[in-house]
Amino acid sequence: MVVARHRRPISLALITATALLTVSTFSALAQEKPDEKVVVSGPAAAMPHPSSPPDSITEGTVSVGGQTIAFRAVAGTITVGGTDPQDATLGFDGKPLPDLGIKLPEKAEDAPPTARMFYAAYFKKDAAADHRPVTFIYNGGPGSPTMWLHMGTFGPKRIVVPDVQHQEGAPYSIVNNEDSLLDVSDVVFIDAPGTGLSRTFGKNKSEAFYGVDGDGHAFERFIRRFLSKYDRWNSPKYLFGESYGTPRSAVLAADLRTVDLNGIILLSQILSFDNSVDGPNANPGVDQAYALALPTYAATAWYHHKLPTQAPALKPFLAEVEKFALGDYMTALLQGSELPEAQRQAIAEKLHGYTGLPVDYLLRSDLRVIGSNFSKELKLDEGITTGRLDSRFQGPDLDPMSEGSSYDPQSDAITSAWNTAINEYLHKDLKYATQSTYLLSARAGGEFSWNMTHNPPGQRGGGGGSAAGTVETGANVMPDLAYRMKLNPKMKVMLAGGYYDLATPYFEGIYEMHHLPMPKALQSNISYHYYEAGHMIYVREDILKQFHADVAAFIKSTEGGK
Repeated sequence: MVVARHRRPISLALITATALLTVSTFSALAQEKPDEKVVVSGPAAAMPHPSSPPDSITEGTVSVGGQTIAFRAVAGTITVGGTDPQDATLGFDGKPLPDLGIKLPEKAEDAPPTARMFYAAYFKKDAAADHRPVTFIYNGGPGSPTMWLHMGTFGPKRIVVPDVQHQEGAPYSIVNNEDSLLDVSDVVFIDAPGTGLSRTFGKNKSEAFYGVDGDGHAFERFIRRFLSKYDRWNSPKYLFGESYGTPRSAVLAADLRTVDLNGIILLSQILSFDNSVDGPNANPGVDQAYALALPTYAATAWYHHKLPTQAPALKPFLAEVEKFALGDYMTALLQGSELPEAQRQAIAEKLHGYTGLPVDYLLRSDLRVIGSNFSKELKLDEGITTGRLDSRFQGPDLDPMSEGSSYDPQSDAITSAWNTAINEYLHKDLKYATQSTYLLSARAGGEFSWNMTHNPPGQRGGGGGSAAGTVETGANVMPDLAYRMKLNPKMKVMLAGGYYDLATPYFEGIYEMHHLPMPKALQSNISYHYYEAGHMIYVREDILKQFHADVAAFIKSTEGGK
């Protein structure tokens, strides 16, 4: 989760705008705005990067399900190189291995690119490390730190905020996390390069780490180094990514070809950015994003009681909408200008019944409504904007004359609480980074421009598949996940999300899974878990409890390679 503004679809090579967790300046999660570049110049840019700070090791306990779990916490960094050959020359502290005789350039900015990646690892004490599961957890963005998952899901402590409301302000409540995952797995929270307490250095550092493939390689190198540093090569291994962390997981799983994973947990998924409803109007002729978002529009209108006829229960209603979305609605969209006027009118009236939007508005929109416009229009008569990351949230409309929503009410409701929680917890509990700024966005740390060019598996050099060379596929990593599932047919995937998520609509994730290019038999390795919540399902305490139970059951059922 992170910051954001409206994310428009990528037309094959470039993300024109994404949003991490929100639509404000420092928010919460779905994809950022990678096309904006911030350049640091002057004395700050020329300063040599500092040595890695020492790890901080602390101990604590957490109560989960009535069981007291003693743990050891390590807060520290692992440095990775920008290429595999360079990475092989580095120690965990980022310095060249002394026996190689490598000399760095005199100026730090001329050195090869490196990323010093921050992590907080929690190890259950007195557990057999070689058989104890370990789960690597990260948020998305691109450009978001992992404070959202760290302080919201499975760490020893979590932040408590009122559901669907903006809390008055500090002091916030940071409590023992009774839903920590430490009952079934050690957990490692990782800040992506340039986010949180992770930093990038050297020449061409942006090109090395800020992109689909560079980011995936950085996480791959981090995980391999972590497994060596803590002797965890023989542990059951899991990836857990949220939002942009889900395409990262797909790329990372394919990159970790010689490291079999027991499972992957994907929360609030988007694997193909053509499916994003943040701005498909910039990608005319690709209409499926509208159909995949329709069930979330319907859920939102149902929640806010804006339907002309209120359905008695959500899930049966959504099943009906899903059928219409991929049936009559998608058929109508595919006809374009050839859609008969009578059919066009009938579809608009049907959409009105499912979304509450006026028929004339739907006709003027050519039956195609992007996410921010829906958030603006649904409660326009009340001067209210509904949320993007969680459409249950609402707030005053900032600009009555705008076409779409100008901010995300959920992001502004919770970001301050999470920012407070991560800093308070790092300083007081983990005894780490008391002199460092925790970056809520990679854009705050210097040059940041996300490269959405992607080389699919088999095209990244080595390992079977197609002919060698660079292939630009745009932002679609569905082939990566399918590739890994084919190479490791025992690996399981858990897909989770919220019905009220407009950043990565839940039906989009289901659609992508059913279109993975792999044998149909492998579909049985995927399980689906959806909740009456938004992008960050864990903001609701009761759903966090259910989510913990579902993830714990997933790990228990797969840790032995079952």
